Amino acid sequence: MFENLSQLLTRLNNYSKLEVAIELAIIWLVVYIVVRFLRDTGGAGIIKGLALLLIVGTVFVRVLGQNGESFQRLNFLYDKALGFAAIGMLVIFQPELRRALIRLGEATFFRASRSELAPMIESLVQACEFNSKNRIGLLVAIVRRVGLSGIVESGTQLNAEVSAPLLQTIFWPNSALHDLGVVIQGKRVIAASVQFPLTKRSDVDPRLGSRHRAALGITEESDCLAVVVSEETGGISVAERGQLNRMESIDHLRTYLAERLLAEATQNGPVMEETGFSDESSAKDSNKEPEKPASDEKGDG
Repeated sequence: MFENLSQLLTRLNNYSKLEVAIELAIIWLVVYIVVRFLRDTGGAGIIKGLALLLIVGTVFVRVLGQNGESFQRLNFLYDKALGFAAIGMLVIFQPELRRALIRLGEATFFRASRSELAPMIESLVQACEFNSKNRIGLLVAIVRRVGLSGIVESGTQLNAEVSAPLLQTIFWPNSALHDLGVVIQGKRVIAASVQFPLTKRSDVDPRLGSRHRAALGITEESDCLAVVVSEETGGISVAERGQLNRMESIDHLRTYLAERLLAEATQNGPVMEETGFSDESSAKDSNKEPEKPASDEKGDG
């Protein structure tokens, strides 16, 4: 056993330090991307468990048992187990792999300008304020880098300029398009009455209704922002990367959207210049922890 460890250390000393550094950097980058993608999903716990088993198995079978007579059968079984494990991972991580391929296939260089986003944000905020006061449900997804063409096809194509009256009309009870969600890209409403995928996570608060679950689901499959107004409480929330953030006020919503969207549309200068928000308030809101929604939002569907 000690002879095997000595041989391993000798081989490591013979490697080029620059080559080892580059390889470690690439491995670290790949692991970081995978962990970041699986963060806050059911796959995060699974990947940690598999990584632990893989490390322990490799050290025990490959390193300690290398060229050892008593470990030949374990080496054989370990090789076969790795093949089955690879197939099993494809099955276990099918939702995550599908989500990754969707993001890769729909990635776009679309970047709305600040001149387009600022009026859109204000129109959406006004619509949310109206719907919140009148207890009218609302669900809007804002496209960022990853397109939503796959789900937009299920809705009614509009391609209309965003305005508060338009959004209020769409979500007015018993209107033809009030069910399901709206997709906004840039300054235009691309489609309405769009079926968003519901989150399949088991750790979601069971008190959440269908609108909030749809907001979580769409943000798990893309990098969009999803704005929700509960028709039960009038509470406003914004979902991002599978996390639901409760807005404390209309000003909080306005600042939150401006911080998330305008920061991506500009490279220089303060991101709040066109909306009149202070950088101090933006930094304060951006550091807030995601909050759980109120307990009485179950019937928001």
